[in-house]
Amino acid sequence: MAAGAKVGDVLEVSRDADSGSDRGLLMPHHEFSGEDIIVLKLPNGYNVGVQVDEASGVKVAESPERVAAPVQEIPHQDGLPELAIIGTGGTIASYVDYRTGAVHPALTAEELAFSVPGLADEYNLRAEALLSVHSEDLKPGHWAQIARSVKAHLDDGADGVVVAHGTDTMGYTAAALAFMLPELSGPVVLVGSQRSSDRPSSDAVENLSDACTVATQDLGEVVVVMHGGHSDETGTIHRATRVRKLHTSARNAFRSVNAEPLGTVCCGKVIWTGDHRPRSGGATVMDDRVEEGVSLIMAYPGIEADIIAAALEGRRGLVIAGTGLGHITMRVLDVIRTATEEDKVVAMTSQCLWGAVNMNVYSNGRDLLRAGITPAGDTLPETAFAKLCCLLGRDHPPEEVRMLMAVDMVGELSERRPIGGGDR
Repeated sequence: MAAGAKVGDVLEVSRDADSGSDRGLLMPHHEFSGEDIIVLKLPNGYNVGVQVDEASGVKVAESPERVAAPVQEIPHQDGLPELAIIGTGGTIASYVDYRTGAVHPALTAEELAFSVPGLADEYNLRAEALLSVHSEDLKPGHWAQIARSVKAHLDDGADGVVVAHGTDTMGYTAAALAFMLPELSGPVVLVGSQRSSDRPSSDAVENLSDACTVATQDLGEVVVVMHGGHSDETGTIHRATRVRKLHTSARNAFRSVNAEPLGTVCCGKVIWTGDHRPRSGGATVMDDRVEEGVSLIMAYPGIEADIIAAALEGRRGLVIAGTGLGHITMRVLDVIRTATEEDKVVAMTSQCLWGAVNMNVYSNGRDLLRAGITPAGDTLPETAFAKLCCLLGRDHPPEEVRMLMAVDMVGELSERRPIGGGDR
């Protein structure tokens, strides 16, 4: 290492004639790397580990002046749309910790607002750093916290609300907000990114820009806006109760399931292709009551009654992602019957995703119906989970909850579905 080199200096590292040289910004040392490895951020934005030894030539090419970043205030201009941006964490508001190589929630809502060049010139932005957690750490109680923040901003005159959220459980939160906010005076748009902002392939800027565009529309429901293709130009607008993340890392990971997308957004313009609810014209209606004692479990070969019993222990409800048309082994029949007799609600969805459960086709399904299980039609498992949490939180009698699980409330359930669903 060159004597006196500091993190942030630009280093030139030369090795032998065959290996060439590297030039880049010196990053903090990765604690899992060897002592002879330095990390450089290359001009193309990617990081590379470089092994250095006594034969390596390392020199400081530049040592920029260290200055504290100025505190930016969000400007306000008369006549611009009023948008609220609520930060909850996730990759869209994250940085890479070079000590561990892990991604951590980092950006404040203000930093998120300024992360898109020119965004503050198009909208009057209100930024709120409500949460700073990975989405897998969220609980149903957090959904209620987000819903209250959304309502407060809309009641205070915001034209729309953008919720920056981690992608892994965005579908759960989106669905829950749809049930908690059935009448909206403005759009609520959940957005995230698959790639962190320090990566050249990051989708954070485009997604956030698209989300803000949608948040100014005549839309009165909760939606998810994410990358819609392999290009950087088009985002897709998904209904909150019909969307799922279907790829671990692709930028176009989100798909509408059992429904067509509501529309697309490209270059600041929205093209609606599906029916969508307009702004309510009145005050936003909210019911943020939620029951956290609900489980979600997938049926699998070899599942036994004790697994279902454990999922129901101390709980008021259970959603099963069954096989095919809504099946699970008859070995769990008695446990389900006992649970429903104790006024617990057990709902059945399908892990196939596309298509609806139909428990009248085979004898096992009919036996499950007689045991008190509630079919949830073509509702996605995570949407059914959020719905059951919300319904049980409202203290409806169990029979009413069972009835409502089979009724479309906010676009989560339908009798007709697009042809060739899984082919898209």
